[in-house]
Amino acid sequence: MPEILSILVLDAIFVFFTIIAFYISAKIYLFWDIDSTKPLQYSLEKSGFLASTIIKFILSIKIPLFLFFVFTLDKISNVLSGAMCGAGVLDATPYGLYLMVFKVVNIYLFALWLKLNSADMLNETQPYTKLKSLAFLALGVLLFTEIAIEIAMFSSIEVDKIVSCCGSIYSSSSSSLISDLFLIDNKIVVAIFYSLFGLIVLFYFLKNSLLFALSNLLFIVVSLIAIILFFSTYVYELPTHHCPFCLLQKEYYFVGYFIYSFGFLGTFYGLSAAIFKKDEANFRLSLVFNSLYVILLSSYVVLYYLKNGVFL
Repeated sequence: MPEILSILVLDAIFVFFTIIAFYISAKIYLFWDIDSTKPLQYSLEKSGFLASTIIKFILSIKIPLFLFFVFTLDKISNVLSGAMCGAGVLDATPYGLYLMVFKVVNIYLFALWLKLNSADMLNETQPYTKLKSLAFLALGVLLFTEIAIEIAMFSSIEVDKIVSCCGSIYSSSSSSLISDLFLIDNKIVVAIFYSLFGLIVLFYFLKNSLLFALSNLLFIVVSLIAIILFFSTYVYELPTHHCPFCLLQKEYYFVGYFIYSFGFLGTFYGLSAAIFKKDEANFRLSLVFNSLYVILLSSYVVLYYLKNGVFL
């Protein structure tokens, strides 16, 4: 498929530029000395701008590429017997779930790196230069791993193989890891979801950056579980439909893009608060986007109850 080919070509470009940035970052971490007047230091400063530009380029492509990846999964589902959306494509190989986890984690980490780089460039002494260089060495490894898993996933898809639909994957009868989630009581998940949001609000007013960030980190995991087990059923108005991918479909007005965007931005700025403690904007933006996230999800539950007089 041309979409898969496009992704793999971009992966090859990422590998090429990441190797360059990886090499520069290693040199900066080993030899950087802001007080030095040697030619090596001058060369490292110029190289640092090049590495930053490369990493900005990677992230600027990586975010829209993630959306294109989701679109590609949906398109592949049309040619796989049994698949109804991207969930079936991910489940068709042993690598799908791991690939999605790496993609999401890498987007968070690359975005945090960009904020660290921005703070470093605004300070004349560039206090975070060695730290961000070390961080990118780790990020480079994670990106290489993601690309390797992506190649493995696309290579192992068998078009003539019957795969599971999202209805069977996201159910208690499934044999996948997802089925274990359905052993959890919905009421407990929803209670934890709103409790964590309450803690985010509390720590916002207390301006406790560490606990604020920790609450956001837990909120990422719990909110995704809550969407699968509880909130998605109200979007679909069907108690047996739990797929987090179908939220992105036109039948549901692409609401998933808004849900996941609000969730990502809210938790991203929340995590940023732990790194950039003096930046009040991180607290404020996190609270705004997390509030929009909770309001949007909750509105489906409220509207369903007002319309039908019962909960699912």
